[in-house]
Amino acid sequence: MNELINFFNHPFFVIVGGISTVVAIVGFGYGILTIIRGVLPVWIRLGKGLSNKKIAVYAESEFDDFKNLLIDSGLFKEKNIEKITKSSLSKGETHTMMLVNFNEFADRIEDILRFKKDSDALIVYVSNGVRVPQNTMDGINNHRNSIVVTFRGRLLNDIVTSLITTAYEKK
Repeated sequence: MNELINFFNHPFFVIVGGISTVVAIVGFGYGILTIIRGVLPVWIRLGKGLSNKKIAVYAESEFDDFKNLLIDSGLFKEKNIEKITKSSLSKGETHTMMLVNFNEFADRIEDILRFKKDSDALIVYVSNGVRVPQNTMDGINNHRNSIVVTFRGRLLNDIVTSLITTAYEKK
C-alpha cells in the first residue's frame, strides 16, 4: 500500500494533478461566467416582460377569447391586458406589445403600423383560411418586430419570444 502511495507522490503526478485542478477551476469559473452573462439577462428580461409589459389587444368581438388565452396561460396578469377598439386606436401607441385580430382590424392595419414604434412588438393574428392582401403583408413585413400568425397556439410562443427580443427603455 505504501508503494502505491509513494508512486502517486512522484513529482510527475503532483504537477499533472495541479495542472488538472487549475484547468477544472478555470473551466468551472468560465461556465458560471457564461451563465451569468448569457442566460441570466434573458431570464431577467423575460421576468420583467411578463410582470410589467402591457399588451394592447386590438379586438372587439373576440377580445374575451384573446384575454382568456393570455390569462389562462398563467404567464400574464389581467391588469396588463388592455382592449383597443376601432374608435380608440391611439390608446395602443403607449403599449410596447400589440396583438391585432386581423379579421376585425384589416382596414386599420396601416393606422396601427403608424402608431407602432420600431422597438414595439406587433403580432397580427389571422384566422386560418383568411387571405391577407400582399400589400398589407409587405407593410407588416417592413416593420421590425412584426409577426403574422395563423394559429392561436402559436400566439403565446410569439408573445413570449417578443417579450425577450423587444427593446426595454431604461427608467
